[in-house]
Amino acid sequence: MILVLDFGSQLTQMIARRLRELNFYSEIQPFDFPIEKIKAMKPAGIILSGGPNSVYESGSPKRSVKELMEIAPLLGICYGMQLIAHDLGGRVSPSDHREYGLMPLKWESDWGVRQHNVWMSHGDHVLAMPPGYQALAKSAGSPIAAMADFARKRFAVQFHPEVVH
Repeated sequence: MILVLDFGSQLTQMIARRLRELNFYSEIQPFDFPIEKIKAMKPAGIILSGGPNSVYESGSPKRSVKELMEIAPLLGICYGMQLIAHDLGGRVSPSDHREYGLMPLKWESDWGVRQHNVWMSHGDHVLAMPPGYQALAKSAGSPIAAMADFARKRFAVQFHPEVVH
């Protein structure tokens, strides 16, 4: 079971749909779903959805990423990525320009640079990763558009992999 925590994204239902299409059972719960209930569910993974807020705004939806990562591997999408960075010691900042729609993304790896288009929808971006993370991709408006801490099974993307066109 994959648990999707909803931080207010209009695309949260689509995340669950894509998981079902991949033959994974998933449940959507609000971002502040009690930690004891999450532990009782014993999810195989937890996805932190996107959302319209900025992690540094007063009143934005927040919760301890540290508590969640003790339960299961994490994937942060958009706001979820920013929350992971913010909560674990990275730095999130407003972008000079908002990225919205289909954007080219450059993946950098030992195999070289590969580019493909992804769906972006954000006004903030991660400027500094938390300790233990490595950058995997970038876009014109996001110097860190994907990052991972492979050893601890934590992954984050600034784009929306659930959107396909």
